[in-house]
Amino acid sequence: MRKVLLILLTIGLVSCQKRSNLVFTDEVRLPMTPVKDQGNSEFCWAYAMLSTIETEHLLQGDSVHLSPSYIERVTRRRHLRGMGSTLLNMIARHGIVSYDAYPDASYHKLPRPKWVFMLGARYTPLEFAHSVCAPDEYIAVTSNEKYPYYQEVVLDLPDNWEHNRFLNIPKDSLLAHVERAIRNRHAVCWEGDTDECGFSFEDGIADSHDSTTPTDNHCMAIIGLARDPHQRLFFTMKNSWGTANPYDGLMYMSEAYLRDKTVAVYMTREAYGQ
Repeated sequence: MRKVLLILLTIGLVSCQKRSNLVFTDEVRLPMTPVKDQGNSEFCWAYAMLSTIETEHLLQGDSVHLSPSYIERVTRRRHLRGMGSTLLNMIARHGIVSYDAYPDASYHKLPRPKWVFMLGARYTPLEFAHSVCAPDEYIAVTSNEKYPYYQEVVLDLPDNWEHNRFLNIPKDSLLAHVERAIRNRHAVCWEGDTDECGFSFEDGIADSHDSTTPTDNHCMAIIGLARDPHQRLFFTMKNSWGTANPYDGLMYMSEAYLRDKTVAVYMTREAYGQ
């Protein structure tokens, strides 16, 4: 969902009270590239999944900064909905380039880059994509009681127009895999429901929520774990709506919110198996 719509929705819910800025204490904070702003585009899925790949490489000592605007360019649409799996499929088909080579939509009128230069080597966009994200490197995981657990399922969602498959596991197992991945220093891409009273970009917090089935309307990268002043566990989320909130664009999502409002997560198979 677009950033502007979500901000207006959050402000318009009068039943939600503004929360004073909370001080969070990091338990784990993974390295990341700068927070970006997707503007009015629908490409949160590209920003979040690319951010996850970037952090994974930064942890390996590789300086990788990737271009979401290039993905927007190759799709030829500014408002294409998708999922984390969509990004993985897009770079497998069209490649990817560095952020410096294609930083924003102002480059749409220029020829697409034919080469990517990295550490003295020259790659085509497709070769570069394979170097930063190997085929089948990431696993897509969901938790949906409508489907059998511990099987791969095709989620019946409008954004899953490619009919991608997800490993379906119970909520508690999904939560445990995400926390373990972060503690073992692997980034995770999160996809889920932000149409909740307790989700506020203005406050930088996603906490209270209802018990309805989550809808699929936003993606963010998970890059850390933190505790609030009451020692509750929160996941540190790298959003793509700019830096104008108390945490410079980051958000803190409570353990309960992530457990109940997740549609899917994406992590490397190594992270999932640890």
